[in-house]
Amino acid sequence: MEGFNLASVTGAALWLRVLVALAAVLVTYQLARAGARAFHWVARLTEDPRDDAFWRWLARGWWALLTLALFSFLFRLFELRVEPLFTWGELLVRWLGSRGLSVLFILVLTYAGYRLVDALADRFRVGAEGPFERQRVRKETLANVVQSTLKGLVITVGALLALANLGINVGALIAGAGIAGLAISFAAQNLVRDVINGFFILLEDQYGVGDIIKVGDLAGGVERMNLRLTVLRDLEGKVHFIPNGQINQVTVMSRDWSRAVVDVGVAYKEDVDRVLEVIRDEAERFYRGWREKFTDDPPQVLGVNELGDSAVVIRVLFTTQPKEQWGVAREFNRRIKKRFDEEGIEIPFPQRSVWFPEPLRIEKA
Repeated sequence: MEGFNLASVTGAALWLRVLVALAAVLVTYQLARAGARAFHWVARLTEDPRDDAFWRWLARGWWALLTLALFSFLFRLFELRVEPLFTWGELLVRWLGSRGLSVLFILVLTYAGYRLVDALADRFRVGAEGPFERQRVRKETLANVVQSTLKGLVITVGALLALANLGINVGALIAGAGIAGLAISFAAQNLVRDVINGFFILLEDQYGVGDIIKVGDLAGGVERMNLRLTVLRDLEGKVHFIPNGQINQVTVMSRDWSRAVVDVGVAYKEDVDRVLEVIRDEAERFYRGWREKFTDDPPQVLGVNELGDSAVVIRVLFTTQPKEQWGVAREFNRRIKKRFDEEGIEIPFPQRSVWFPEPLRIEKA
């Protein structure tokens, strides 16, 4: 170890170096604490347990980096040469001063921005619990689309800035990417059609996340959608990925309000007028008992809808809240079955009558 000679410097110069060293230690300590607090704040803002370990290690790396830079400064201040720390510190300071610190800062900001997009999207969207409202569906859909778009934008901008700070010609990369993107767009016309169709689906608010739709032979709830595709999950739990360009006609079964259509069959021998009165009474009781499932429109007993092979079919309509029509129909079928049993009204089932002709009598001569 080679150091400075105490006799070669005056007392004032020595104390000045000591004061500068103490100031450097204090500044480094405050910078380390400020960086650790910033990392902790970002970790709390993202509210993602997966990020805790990342931010802890990042804070430790920040402390180690500042400590190494401090020792390098102190070695230079007191003209101490401790190998290889002196050489490593000198190389680190040069790299940090020229490009390294800006690149590391950009990468940290890029990751923080990527995680903050999730946090902002979660704060923007409304929770899945609560009443089913069109505003909530639209917010959920827009949050998903904006989230995926912003993530791609953050990664792209962060990568371009990092490459630019490393001395790479970003302009040439952008120009090359533009030419390549033009060539790819000609080859990927279906992708362009998917994105354009998805844009108009969002613009016109045709459907959104949480809606129940039918596309062709597929029906289910919209779990996720973006500009390129729509993800459906059907009643059996199967997940269907449908490109937006293939959606030519869509049926939305949960828009603003829904309707439960219940057909009740009774035997031909029953008095139809009496049956209609019983069904009206039970429908009114059901409407008052499950008021939160319905809109302000009362149930409608339309009357005899069909004269079937073995039953007189009476149709009843219930105007329900969105996505409640199936539960309402099942509950009314249960109630009307119990009511018919109490009233002695027969619910028919297919029957078949067979007539046998009388046997021919042969008279003996």
